[in-house]
Amino acid sequence: MGEISWRKKSKEGNMDKIRGGLLGGAVGDALGYPVEFLSGEEIKSRYGEKGIRDYQLDPGTGMALISDDTQMSLFTANGILYGDTKRNMSGISAAVNPSVNVALAYQDWYFTQAGTVGRAGDDRVSWLLDIPQLRSRRAPGNTCMAALASGRTGSVRMPINQSKGCGGVMRVAPLGLHYQMRNRDWLDLEGAEVAAVTHGHSLGYMPAAVLTHIVNVAVYGGCGRGSSLRDAVEEGMETAARLFRDDRYLPQFQELIGRAVSLSENDREDEENISRLGEGRTGDEVLAIAVYCSLRYSGDFSRGIIAAVNHGGDSDSTGAVTGNILGSWLGFQAIEEKWKEKLELKDIILEMADDLCYGCLISPYSDYRDPDWERKYVEFHH
Repeated sequence: MGEISWRKKSKEGNMDKIRGGLLGGAVGDALGYPVEFLSGEEIKSRYGEKGIRDYQLDPGTGMALISDDTQMSLFTANGILYGDTKRNMSGISAAVNPSVNVALAYQDWYFTQAGTVGRAGDDRVSWLLDIPQLRSRRAPGNTCMAALASGRTGSVRMPINQSKGCGGVMRVAPLGLHYQMRNRDWLDLEGAEVAAVTHGHSLGYMPAAVLTHIVNVAVYGGCGRGSSLRDAVEEGMETAARLFRDDRYLPQFQELIGRAVSLSENDREDEENISRLGEGRTGDEVLAIAVYCSLRYSGDFSRGIIAAVNHGGDSDSTGAVTGNILGSWLGFQAIEEKWKEKLELKDIILEMADDLCYGCLISPYSDYRDPDWERKYVEFHH
């Protein structure tokens, strides 16, 4: 077996969970998108006492539509892989932080939402610009749009605003899906940095660090505390407490996630428990609801995402993050076929997941070439 074949084979054991994490997020997003702006009572009035439990299909396409959450997650992945390819093909071992390249990919996403076809030539870094469906506006977040329109890039140390909205945490899962490493501190901080590109409040970017950690443990294992999903959550929070130990909002964040963990173990109705965690309008609330639903239904993907979207809040984001966690924890094969059959852009999502799994295998020190990879991540076309 050649070196490249061996390297591919060694990565394939993670493919099911990487596919599960990326597609699972899209499933939760698509289930929650139709009820994103409805109250709990309006959801029951429209879908019955148990709320929405199946996709509401778009009458024009017959598909369950994804929202800006999945769009931005895909562009996050595209930016990561663009950066990795640029580094590998240059032969330079020093890594540029992924957030730098992801910010460039977000500019591509912004142009699709601002009513243009997208950037061309030397400006573009994303093959996703060639996917017509990704030019559809699916309620893009005001903070994301305003931040990207400014032409500035925020960071943890130099925040671009004081937004703690959920538009940061809902898009960072690809970081946790892609990188395999022993020391997760760097990776968790990069999760925060990717969120901070547009969201400058610590309650907007600290949850992104924790989600990155949970997803990474779900795919690659190695949680020092134990082997349960709760262990992964608690270790992620401990890492965040160390990375952001001087942050004034850390105690508030810790209390909310601790409450989510505790509530997941009681026997009350999901609706009552979720109401004690907020509506998912902010990053910390989205993570709290996703942690609650994922721990409560750690063995049942469908029940987890259904619980995550049936509340009067930001249902597509809570569904997406719950889907990221449970999908990466349980794997693609554990997701019921009914969620896969009518999901918009399923093939593109799985293609991106597989790219996250294999990564760039091209190097100036090898004769190996991959024309498909080079077309996407060097020429930026599909």
